[in-house]
This record gives sequence, structure tokens and C-alpha cells, in this order.
Amino acid sequence: MRKQNVLQNPISRHIRENSSIYSFVIVLFLMGVIFGAVIVNSLSIAQKEDLFFYLKQFFGQVSTGKVAAPEDLFRSSFLHNIKFLVLIWVLGISIIGLPLILILLFLKGLVVGFSIGFLVNQMRWGGFLLAFVTVLPQNLLIIPMFIFTSVIAVMFSLNLIRKIFIKQSAHYAFFHLFIKYCGALAAAFIAVLLAACVEAYISPQLMQSVMKIIN
Repeated sequence: MRKQNVLQNPISRHIRENSSIYSFVIVLFLMGVIFGAVIVNSLSIAQKEDLFFYLKQFFGQVSTGKVAAPEDLFRSSFLHNIKFLVLIWVLGISIIGLPLILILLFLKGLVVGFSIGFLVNQMRWGGFLLAFVTVLPQNLLIIPMFIFTSVIAVMFSLNLIRKIFIKQSAHYAFFHLFIKYCGALAAAFIAVLLAACVEAYISPQLMQSVMKIIN
């Protein structure tokens, strides 16, 4: 009975039916993370010192409480992430946007990998703690939603290709599929809203606590 309930769960069924696409997208994202971490080691000493100089200035402001207002942080975080997700969503409607979706997801992984890699490379365990409180909390919401939206966009784009080039029958429920596609964007909107709240109101407080420990 329990097994049957799991199989009837829409989320479990969705992931199971599209496991190959999820596997490909997750591997692509992880490749971006690894590549971003590798780039850190390829930077010259001068480049690392320049980046770390600006980073120390920022952390110095954080430790003294001189950070942007939470409302400004919330607005900036929300707009940045929602634009990224909307772009992926729009690319899913266009057939030529399919490879661009995958490139954007790879770049997102690259940014995350570089951020964590640079902090750890320059500050060791202190950098790991900072990455844990500054990069991880909001990305626990954002990254799964990026992956989910990318998978949905890839699926929608592939269905468009089948519709146009394979000439599927009239029973092809395009309108129903588009409604689900819009629902995915609504779910992404909620996730980004929550992530922006975490980044604006929780992460700065955690960062200040870690900076006190490191200092």
C-alpha cells in the first residue's frame, strides 16, 4: 500500500518518468560546479589577490553591520533570480532555445562552484564556513528550482519539436501542456520569493556571526 501511494505521488511519478532528463541536467550542473572550482586554481596570484582585496572589504563592512538594507537585498536577489528563471522558461517555448537552457544551467553551476572554491581557497576552513552560510541557504531552494525549471523547459521544447517536425496527431494536448508549463513558472516564483527572504534576512545575520568567529 505504501509503495502504491509513492507511485501515485505526482512528484515521484514526474521524476521517475523523466529520470533520464533529470540525470542529464543534474550532471551538467555538477560539471559546472566542478569547472567553476577548477577555474579558481587557474587564476594568477595577482588576480586572486585583487579579488580577495574586494572580498575582504565586503566582509569588513558586514562585520561592522554596514550592509545594504534587507529590503534592498531582497529586491536585488529576487529580481536577479526570477529574471534567470523567466529566461529559461521563455527559451523553453522556442525550439532554438534548447541548447541555451543547458548553457545557462551550466553557467549557474560554474558561478556556485567558483564562489565556494574561491572562499575555501583563500580562507580555508573560515571560507568553508562563510560559503556554508552565504551560498548554501538560499541555494537549497534556488538550485532545485533551477533544475526543475530547466527540465520542464527542456521537456516543453522537445514536445514542440515533436509537434512541428514529427507531425503528431490532433490528440496532442498542447494547451494542457502549456498550462502545466505556466504552473511550473508559478512554483519557481514562490521558491525564488522564499530564497530572496533567506538571502536578505537570514544570510547576513549568519555571515556576521561567522565573521566574529573568524576574526
